[in-house]
Amino acid sequence: LPNLISRACNYITEKAQSDQPYFLYLPLPAPHTPILPIDEYRGKSGLGEYGDFVLMVDDMVGKVLNAGLMVGVGFVGLGLIVDMMNANLGPAAQQMSKNFGLSMSVVDLGWPGMSPITWASSIATVAIPVAILVNIIMLVLKLTKTVNIDIWNIWHMTFTGAIAYAVTGNFAIGIGGVVVHAIIAYKFGDLYAPLMEDYFELDGITVPHGTGTWMAPFAFAIDAIIEKIPGLNKIDFSIDNLQEKVGVLAEPIVIGGILGAIVGALAGYDFSAAFQLGIKMSAVMVLMPKITKCIMDGLMPLSERMKEILTKKSQSGEAEFYIGLDPAIILGDSEVVTVGLIFIPLTILIAIIVPGNTILPFGDLATIGFFIGIAVAVHRGNLFRSLISGCVIMFTTIWIASQAIPWTTALAKSVNLTNGASQVAALDQGGSPITYLYTQIVTQQNIKGLVIIGIIYVICMIFTVRGSKQRAAALKESEY
Repeated sequence: LPNLISRACNYITEKAQSDQPYFLYLPLPAPHTPILPIDEYRGKSGLGEYGDFVLMVDDMVGKVLNAGLMVGVGFVGLGLIVDMMNANLGPAAQQMSKNFGLSMSVVDLGWPGMSPITWASSIATVAIPVAILVNIIMLVLKLTKTVNIDIWNIWHMTFTGAIAYAVTGNFAIGIGGVVVHAIIAYKFGDLYAPLMEDYFELDGITVPHGTGTWMAPFAFAIDAIIEKIPGLNKIDFSIDNLQEKVGVLAEPIVIGGILGAIVGALAGYDFSAAFQLGIKMSAVMVLMPKITKCIMDGLMPLSERMKEILTKKSQSGEAEFYIGLDPAIILGDSEVVTVGLIFIPLTILIAIIVPGNTILPFGDLATIGFFIGIAVAVHRGNLFRSLISGCVIMFTTIWIASQAIPWTTALAKSVNLTNGASQVAALDQGGSPITYLYTQIVTQQNIKGLVIIGIIYVICMIFTVRGSKQRAAALKESEY
């Protein structure tokens, strides 16, 4: 019964992240014979084994209903917040661009625009089973501890393969892109698990997907560099210690209002319109943690059950696994939300100074938290360091995405989803170093860019591995 419930919850979690309707038929023979309550429920009802079994069945059915409702509510809520931010921040961003006389002609579609283009690629038909197979093989060979149950975000792996296929016309090279991205993603899951436990207090959970995952190595390198600089290494401020110094002005709801009003002012809005934008950003600061909690409440029972099953099936019974979930679970952190809002105007300003950039940040402005979420954990919530890392991350993302415009345009044209645009771009995934490096390797279009980004990224990965080991060691020490 627990295995059936776990599979049902897994199915609901997977389907809840799609816009397509789904149907689950779960006929339970219980509580008829055989009467087999698990240890957790034995003696709990006070009415004998049958009473314990009925209680267990009732609880299990409740978990399925809760998983379906809470995950659904969470993602619907997240979608509403993102839609609201896009509807309000998008026009403000475009107006800022006009006010400052910027000549950025290619509008960022963001992940809402690029993910459907990716799923429309012929590579997508085999990407999910390929990514799952890679995960299974790595688990069997003990090359990873990450068990990915977030099927939707396989679209990131699919994108790498789809881009490579669209550019080269070679299906095998496209599948190779999915495999390479999947391998790296699952290894990232292992590396970031200590951060999830240490900063976000998510034991046994990791995030192997998303822009924040492959951009976090830059944060590890920056953190190590700052630690060596006298004076800078002493600067440490977060929402909590800011509240101690400036009181109500550092409350998340007030910070959201101030940042929203600043964006409105930069867009040239009058006082009333800027104030209304501030109120809406205050709402984001208040609602995002609550929405994220709904997602976590729906996903956590499933992840816990998955860990139990995997541990029991391991030969030693003591194997450690990390459950890979959607990066949305970290968006509710107040520091992540704050840095994300700060980077709405900053990203546009950074786009101005990126050499050769023609992309106007738009579609991904509402989800900047995905880009910098893990970096915030690297810096343990230190806003000063997070802002420095964020600037490097967004600069690099925009530069790579700008270089990738011919590739993303080729992909959109191959599936007839350009919507009349002559060029297509997206910061999320379009600015991924993994996709960029793989595609440059198979096309060799820009050897100089390949060498520069490759060397920088390898160096950052060295810092990432070292930083992850240090956090894991510190966690073990704290347990004793």
